[in-house]
Amino acid sequence: MNDDSVSKWLEQIKEGERKSVASLLERYFQRLAALADARLRNSPHLKGYEEDVALSAFKSLCIGAEQGRYPDLADRDSLWRLLCVITVRKSIDLQRKMKLSAYANDDELIEAFFSREPSPAETVEMSEEVNRLLGVLNDAELRQVALWKVAGWTNDEIALKLNCVTRSVERKLQRIRSIWRSEDAS
Repeated sequence: MNDDSVSKWLEQIKEGERKSVASLLERYFQRLAALADARLRNSPHLKGYEEDVALSAFKSLCIGAEQGRYPDLADRDSLWRLLCVITVRKSIDLQRKMKLSAYANDDELIEAFFSREPSPAETVEMSEEVNRLLGVLNDAELRQVALWKVAGWTNDEIALKLNCVTRSVERKLQRIRSIWRSEDAS
């Protein structure tokens, strides 16, 4: 796949030019649908929703890109990672909505909503992936920055913790992304 054309199409989408959407959709739709199918596989009542999830994920990506929500979205690698995250989240949201709609009364609905936790398998999978990614960071400060970012801290908050300027945090995050990208490529 030509990374230059994907990068060009992403820039066009960010600028609101929708003609590139079809090209990106053509390249990624089947893979997204397969990912959604894998995530929904344990919910037989959701069979057939994988294409809807994939389209919804793609729509969210395009709207977010147009609104400037993804400043680091620049190439096929960052695009695929983002599409995967959006697709998995949409799959989980669909499972939750369908599960919640199965409850008969409001008390059961509220209980189900607030008690939802990841399955043990999901927890193990997430934990292993986080540990793997942190393990490739050979610098304790980079590991700490990554943990703070995952915990939802803003760049400004991290800069205060490190007693540095926000731009330094941004450079550290770029370095982390670069290390993780090279790790994914190998």
